[in-house]
Amino acid sequence: MTLPLTFSDEAAMARAEGRPIVALESTIISHGLPWPKNLEVARQAEEEIRTAGATPATIAVGGGEIRIGLKREQLHELASADDVWKLSRADLPVALSQGALGATTVAATMICAHLAGIEVFATGGIGGVHRGAEDDFDISADLDEFAKTPVTVVAAGAKAILDLPKTLEALETRGVPVIGYQTEELPAFWSRESGLKAPLTLNSGAEVAAAHRMRAKLGLSGGQLVVNPVPASDEIPAAELAPLIDAALAKATAEGIAGKAVTPFLLGEIVAATKGRSLETNIALLLNNCRVAAEIAKSM
Repeated sequence: MTLPLTFSDEAAMARAEGRPIVALESTIISHGLPWPKNLEVARQAEEEIRTAGATPATIAVGGGEIRIGLKREQLHELASADDVWKLSRADLPVALSQGALGATTVAATMICAHLAGIEVFATGGIGGVHRGAEDDFDISADLDEFAKTPVTVVAAGAKAILDLPKTLEALETRGVPVIGYQTEELPAFWSRESGLKAPLTLNSGAEVAAAHRMRAKLGLSGGQLVVNPVPASDEIPAAELAPLIDAALAKATAEGIAGKAVTPFLLGEIVAATKGRSLETNIALLLNNCRVAAEIAKSM
């Protein structure tokens, strides 16, 4: 069966020459950042990977194809459109069959990267177990994807609006390696510390790449989560964020926000409450993750 994959010229050339490639998700463009800041940041992330010695491949869906690397006009379309699907494992095939314009979450990006032969992926933060999930079972499909798809993902932890202890426990139950990159503390997205210990610690891209290769050699399914703390100069301390997150969660509940709308709503509330500071931290941690992901990809 021919896969519905198309490669940008840059990604195709890197693939043909065996050069390192780093995948990038696209929901941060369509649903995570406002226009036109989203387009600016998407280009920054790609350039950060190039500067670090790898080739970026932003992944999205359009015209019935999985796009591995976006042309300039495709990136602009994704950043400026209002009707972009937010795609995970469940709706990825439907969006493709309908020819819809779609942005890929962590889970969908892992699937598409693996289909394209890309082993490393950089993002901001992953989804996880939402607070109150014991009542509404709101748990991101990202967690199950880590147990299925052999891609190493670099993130600044799970988004701090989530239940971090339950998210860590859910990853452990699924046999997912959670690797602190040069840290023994689990980072909490905007904050360097969560109060939780990282189950594993590795200190270089080469070590992470070796662990990825060993998983494959042992025939173990699934990928790795590499948690990379936001730079100290850009972090917002967890104690400062806690009351803002609680207020945003209460507002979401009062307004009946549910499902895929929850995370964008909460992130927007935090941006407003911090007067844009959380947005700048989000950008800083993404770029930092791009640099680390490029180092891992080069070691692959």
